Amino acid sequence: MNHENIPREKFTVIGIGKQEVTEALSVGGRGYFFDALSRFRKNKSSVIAAYIILFLVLYAILAPMLSPYKITDKDTVYTGYPPYIEAVSRLGIGLFDGGTVRTGQNETQLAALRAMGEETGMDPVIRIMDEEETVTKFRGEEKRTVTYKLRVNKYFETGVVFRVMSETEFQKIQEYQNRTGLQIIYPYVKKEDIGGITAAPNIWYKVSDSKGTPLYDSDDRLIPAYSTDKSSEGAPYDSLRIDGDDGNYIYSIKKAGALECRVCYYNYYIYANGHAPMFALGTNSLGQDLFSAIGLGARFSLTFALIVSAINLTVGMIYGAIQGYYGGNTDLVLDRIADILSGMPFIVVATLFQLHLAKNVGVVGSFLFAFVLTGWIGMAALTRKQFYRFKGQEFVLAARTLGASDGRLIWRHVFPNSLGTLVTSCALIIPSVISSETTFSYLGIINLSDFVGTSLGTLMSQGQTSMTAAPHAMLFPALYFSLLLISFNLFGNGLRDAFNPRARGVEE
Repeated sequence: MNHENIPREKFTVIGIGKQEVTEALSVGGRGYFFDALSRFRKNKSSVIAAYIILFLVLYAILAPMLSPYKITDKDTVYTGYPPYIEAVSRLGIGLFDGGTVRTGQNETQLAALRAMGEETGMDPVIRIMDEEETVTKFRGEEKRTVTYKLRVNKYFETGVVFRVMSETEFQKIQEYQNRTGLQIIYPYVKKEDIGGITAAPNIWYKVSDSKGTPLYDSDDRLIPAYSTDKSSEGAPYDSLRIDGDDGNYIYSIKKAGALECRVCYYNYYIYANGHAPMFALGTNSLGQDLFSAIGLGARFSLTFALIVSAINLTVGMIYGAIQGYYGGNTDLVLDRIADILSGMPFIVVATLFQLHLAKNVGVVGSFLFAFVLTGWIGMAALTRKQFYRFKGQEFVLAARTLGASDGRLIWRHVFPNSLGTLVTSCALIIPSVISSETTFSYLGIINLSDFVGTSLGTLMSQGQTSMTAAPHAMLFPALYFSLLLISFNLFGNGLRDAFNPRARGVEE
């Protein structure tokens, strides 16, 4: 057909009245990693997991720095106590108030708690949650008993304690009281002053029976039972006195060459530490601050996991690259070596290393060697598979034709194409290492306390022993551990799908 004979009117001109100029479409190039990042950002669960990981890492770095406590600070009184921050507790919102629930409290027990608040000015009873009246009949007479369900501030509930100190410390506390106006030492109460019942530091009032039922005066007020026996006074007292004391009460007695006093522990804590108790996540069974202890344990776990992952990535990719590139007998021999190593149970290897190798290289060194001994095998197998996948591609054959050496082909042509999959696998190794390290320390197979002070596994093990009395000691370390593992797994899955979209949802 002769196109030159087609009439012009047969053609339709597009864009009449507009500038008929065809401009070249100019777009910026998209790199491999930029493309992977775009795919990763579309995975909402992985993005959220990345932010959670960032938060947990920042917590591990900053928590031990922000906390006023060190891992070596262990309070012998505030053990297993709930979260408490004084400034927040004053807001009355029910958070960080040091609160715990006391059920089945009778009127005598409620009166004892109220008496603590009357003496120290710090009422342990936050609120009465419930009140139940029970009527029982005995020999035709009705007896009514009332029991209470209370929420109490456990730090205030400690109240006053007996403490033995030297005369020098006794004098220093008096000077501190005069300087700050904070009452620490309270009048002494002897056993005989409260009817001969078992001595309890918080019973400072007259009682009617061995159960501690208080006696009241005509104005329905507690009757003080403070000792006035000057002959038994341990040392002169010249400082703050409680209301109603005209210099008659004694504030110490002699005991084993020292002085025994009644001190308000909350105020004594301020004197000894320079600040009020401030445990954002409470304390564990050793009296350690959980806020800083979790951060310190997580810091070690993350650092250890990163080191193990980096070593396994390096060893595994070199070993797997040699296997996958050369193949044949080289691959066969190296694969059998890997099979032998992989047949050794990790828990047996780690335990034997702790029993024998730890004496020479330390607990952490032997544990690291146990991970590295077999941890690289999975990475080597993955690298081997990637090399078998890419070494026969056209761009590798072209480079070999142009005279590229084996080293250049491995590291400049094949390996970069496998990097995304290897990095993704490395990210998935991190939670596995953290899980193993935590499990071993939880079971007591390794003890990291001497090296780093504590670990997540150790904290959970300690918290397990006090689950009933202090569930938070187990809850917070376990929550951090769970979030860390779940987030890393979601993050790793997102990376895998981003770097290799054809394998979306499929394990390598």
